[in-house]
Amino acid sequence: MKFDVAIIGSGLAGLSVALHLAEKHKVVVISKGELLDGASNWAQGGIAAVLDSGDSHDQHIDDTLVAGAGLCDEGATRYIVEHGREAIEWLIAQGVPFTRDASAELGYHLTREGGHSQRRIIHAADATGHAVQVTLEQRVRAHPNITLLEHHCAIDLIHSRKLDPQAEPRCLGLYVQDTRAGRVLAIAAARTVLATGGAGKVYLYTSNPDSATGDGIAMAWRAGCRVANMEFIQFHPTCLYHPYAKSFLISEALRGEGALLKLPPSAGAAAGTRFMPEHDERAELAPRDIVARAIDFEMKKRGLDHVDLDISHQSPEFIREHFPTIMARCLEFGIDITRQPIPVVPAAHYTCGGVVTDMAGRTDLPGLHAVGETAYTGLHGANRLASNSLLECLVLGRSAAADIEQGLAADRSVADVPAWDESRVTDADEEVVIAHNWDELRRFMWNYVSIVRTDKRLERAQHRIALLKEEIAEYYANFRISRDLLELRNLVDVAQLIVASALTRKESRGLHFSQDYPRTLPRATPTILPGKDA
Repeated sequence: MKFDVAIIGSGLAGLSVALHLAEKHKVVVISKGELLDGASNWAQGGIAAVLDSGDSHDQHIDDTLVAGAGLCDEGATRYIVEHGREAIEWLIAQGVPFTRDASAELGYHLTREGGHSQRRIIHAADATGHAVQVTLEQRVRAHPNITLLEHHCAIDLIHSRKLDPQAEPRCLGLYVQDTRAGRVLAIAAARTVLATGGAGKVYLYTSNPDSATGDGIAMAWRAGCRVANMEFIQFHPTCLYHPYAKSFLISEALRGEGALLKLPPSAGAAAGTRFMPEHDERAELAPRDIVARAIDFEMKKRGLDHVDLDISHQSPEFIREHFPTIMARCLEFGIDITRQPIPVVPAAHYTCGGVVTDMAGRTDLPGLHAVGETAYTGLHGANRLASNSLLECLVLGRSAAADIEQGLAADRSVADVPAWDESRVTDADEEVVIAHNWDELRRFMWNYVSIVRTDKRLERAQHRIALLKEEIAEYYANFRISRDLLELRNLVDVAQLIVASALTRKESRGLHFSQDYPRTLPRATPTILPGKDA
């Protein structure tokens, strides 16, 4: 199969690139499941952008730099923030039904989230990601130049030097498995775009969908691309605590609209007491890393299995209007948020690091771009500011598409690539090995490499990762692939990168908190790891 552009991933970043390019080029979008299965569809809060004259680019930039704890790239931050309004206007033109407010300058309601000095979050009630994804999905499905390969799992990139060691380095496309039919396809493309999202599934508890297994980061690293700041994993402070909830996210927008964090009944005499003012002067509106550590501290100090998030002091009408999705989901589990608090726990939420790119999404490997959570642009630094992620997807999706457009105008040749070779593998004898290794990896990453870290814990994790990599490599070499095996292979590579990055950083900064190095160094530098074959 030959295309001008192959896009791996169907979230906001991938679909925006596809729509910007499809007018002139033949595009394929590859999704592990349905188009709406990714993390973009789960995003509740909204998109941060300067949309009111009472706000300014400088204020948005300053808020981002403060949240990023000195590690944001200021040039990248300014570029993304200054292109925010046109990105929002493009979504409005696509038909996204943002919540309206007749009294607002732009005609849309803006909310505020932790770390923001102004109301600048445009949203569609409390299900912004879903509203955006449904709108773009309809346009993508209707476009004659876009081919959709749903239920296709990326295996690896096709590197020119794997075919000819003397060739100039270049990405020639990729191999994908049709997970329903079990067959492997070779896809040749003049340009390949990684938009596979983050790697939250490397942890036992995560707000991410099952597809968030770090595929793009792992594939790019194996192809020789640099990866940066993988130690900075954002743990969302408030995920619904319930055995059947599957880590349902409770949006930060609740705290933006006055929800309070309190100790639960199991805290005894202290039950119902707010605790955030003791941890930070911004209280519930402190950045996510501070809130997550505060909750973790209170849970460990008091032996709690959760804390409470209470918005019941707001009117039922207000809650129903602003948070209909959260209200309905909680009611499914017998929690009426208009009358009672929501039990919450932290969970792995966002990968701030990723594949090193420039402002056009270009990676170290010619022919390969990366956008969205897969990429490291320098915007998020040591901690992502709320609702900057969808903004980055839109702005960088557009700039990557423009760069690809320019490149294809000069050269849109597509190389021939060989078919996938399965001649020396057999069917797996015991697939329980994959399930066991997957569970073991996620558990020790949660125990040793989560919100609070020590070198001893990191070294334990590093040792286990080395053993797992040997087992997985042997399994991959000898047995036919499956989605579970491919994801496990990617997750263990990502785990290795997270631990290596964390061991490199001899300080505590942003999302990386080490008990061995509790102070922040005076000079902030990103952690950049070379690609596997670099």
